[in-house]
Amino acid sequence: MNDIDILVTAALPPFLKHPLEADYRCHDYASSSDRDALLARVGQRIRGLVQGGGTVTPPALLDRLPALEIISVFGVGYDGVPIGYCRERDIKVTHTPDVLTDDVADVAVALILMTGRGFVRANRFVRDGEWVRRSPELTTKLAGKWVGILGLGRIGKAIARRVEAMGMHVAYTGRKPQDVAYRYVPDLVSLAAEVDFLVVACPGGPATRHLVDARVLAALGSDGTLVNIARGSIVDEAALVRALADGTIRSAGLDVFENEPHVPDALLAMDHVTLLPHVGSATHETRKAMADLCKQNLDRWFTERAGLTLVPELQ
Repeated sequence: MNDIDILVTAALPPFLKHPLEADYRCHDYASSSDRDALLARVGQRIRGLVQGGGTVTPPALLDRLPALEIISVFGVGYDGVPIGYCRERDIKVTHTPDVLTDDVADVAVALILMTGRGFVRANRFVRDGEWVRRSPELTTKLAGKWVGILGLGRIGKAIARRVEAMGMHVAYTGRKPQDVAYRYVPDLVSLAAEVDFLVVACPGGPATRHLVDARVLAALGSDGTLVNIARGSIVDEAALVRALADGTIRSAGLDVFENEPHVPDALLAMDHVTLLPHVGSATHETRKAMADLCKQNLDRWFTERAGLTLVPELQ
């Protein structure tokens, strides 16, 4: 073990926690019963901080860590990190992109399949013994349908490749057009109006909060389906509940929510909504790769200070 002190602000899996504890002096802020006392004792010595992708790290906490050099996020999301504050203090912020791209894209496609083809209801139909009494419902053919992707980054492109292989058409929106074969639509409302499935794949944070609002859902229309595998904050959840309840949109497939792990009762009661417990990256292989990169970012900073996986805003 070296003499570097690390503050851990989220519950970590053993395959990250144990390697960190082997190489660093780790202080468990997440489960501490007296966090003020912990910070009073070790705050001045903390040089690194490890948090989860959905963890909120307030500036008030960072104010108590004057020696902090780096935040290593165990996740691809870093919307809980005060990026402007970190830039002012020259605190490096790293994360774990790329390694979870395929798994998250798979979940997006699964939600398209489950909402479009009704596979969740079909499974329940068989298990409830309904098949011996009546025929299953007809659902929606996916080939030939349009998928609109909000945010054509690494994950967005992986989703596009998958649905294109299924015979679906792809359009997208973002800050600017990219050199890709898919159709660019500069406005989110216009994109929603033109597609059958709107997939949310952009970063979270203040800039995208409630970007998918009542106006976007109205444009998606009564034959449209919303799929969100990004961050719950990007969708106005209250507006989504209303749109699903009154038939403004046809259905939704959601892996993320505004107040996880709490899901609105109204969504739980809706048969035309598919709900997953934020499992986009939840495979053994990917979580281990995320853990390895999270620790590797710390190791690189404290040894060679090169090769870090920095968040784009701080590159």
